[in-house]
Amino acid sequence: MWALKKAYYRTYQFGMGLGMNFLPWIEPEIIDGTDSIKKLAAVIKKKGFTNVLVVTDPGLMGLRLLDPLFEALGSAGIRYSLYDQVQPNPTIENIDASYKIYKENKCQAIIGFGGGSPMDCAKATGARVARPNRPISRMKGLFKVMMPSLKMGSLLPPPLFAVPTTAGTGSETTVTAVVSNPHTHEKFPINDPVLRPRYAVLDPSLTVGLPPHITATTGIDALTHAVESYIGKFNYNNADTRMKAVMAVEMIFRNIEKVYNDGIDLETRGQMLLASYYAGFSFTRGCVGYVHGIGHKLGAMYGVPHGLAMSVIMPYILEWYGKAAHKPLAELAEVAGVARFGMSQAEKARAFIEALKALNSRLNIPRGFDCIKDEDIPTIAEHALSECHPLYPVPKLMSKKDCMAVIKSLQA
Repeated sequence: MWALKKAYYRTYQFGMGLGMNFLPWIEPEIIDGTDSIKKLAAVIKKKGFTNVLVVTDPGLMGLRLLDPLFEALGSAGIRYSLYDQVQPNPTIENIDASYKIYKENKCQAIIGFGGGSPMDCAKATGARVARPNRPISRMKGLFKVMMPSLKMGSLLPPPLFAVPTTAGTGSETTVTAVVSNPHTHEKFPINDPVLRPRYAVLDPSLTVGLPPHITATTGIDALTHAVESYIGKFNYNNADTRMKAVMAVEMIFRNIEKVYNDGIDLETRGQMLLASYYAGFSFTRGCVGYVHGIGHKLGAMYGVPHGLAMSVIMPYILEWYGKAAHKPLAELAEVAGVARFGMSQAEKARAFIEALKALNSRLNIPRGFDCIKDEDIPTIAEHALSECHPLYPVPKLMSKKDCMAVIKSLQA
């Protein structure tokens, strides 16, 4: 039975790799540089929008990071409504509440301001606007927004302007929104090209206040996006997305410790924001893998922050892939500057994994989790694999038994 499943998964991925060439890949326009958030209102006004919804979280409101945006919107004569209750893992309830505000105030566009959670909530809100008769739980998976039934019409989500305040998620350029259902402890992605933001504001001044541990884990989150995308199979990627993944790996290895140790270095902050964007650009087409599948379930089950989950899990998964990932990992070892002359392909791949572990250690990231309960491991594995299979073009396919063993090894 497992052999038949593997054959089906690989056949599906081969077909998806071909189909990637025919999807509408429209890259966001970038507004970048220090204080570039102040330019956003002029762009929105130029596009003819006079009434927008701003989606963010309570922490950012408390820090008053949105004040320059609100001031610019007011000066431009743009009315805005606010939903500021997004949780760290946005829930179905968050999305429905945001959608209600959008509809009641007759908004025309959405600004997602924050880390991955507010931007994911903003994307999912847009999906609800386009498909008002379809609950978010029925948009799980691929193309459930772009290809509605005839009775639902053919609306597109409203334009989304994404403003990241962390250099990690890449949500400002991806087609994915991750949603949590606290009642079932499920965390699932909605993947659809029409969810991709129209504009991405990369303003390093918005990331200056990040604590070092969040700078670290969000940065490794971006690295995970680049690595998982790059090592994938079946030509989901093209030359451009592979190049962006390579650039992201090189930039993150070069800058993450600098920005971890000196959080007010705007130039380095800007480099990390751009690296995060490149990594998001790459995995938008290349997809991710088991690191994300397992990490999403730890987030849903125990509330593990996404960046922390990615940071801890990635070395374990790369080791599990073994020789199936040696070639691409050896190439990334060269990019990261951790390969030495005369090393074999396997040795270079191992050097890359060891470099990840050493980097995690220097960034004070733990090696495991103390929250994982033995009795939960089968459920975590089942939910993780249901996300990954058949879509993610991983180097080697993982059975439930394999997945449970990896999760077991993650226990602190």
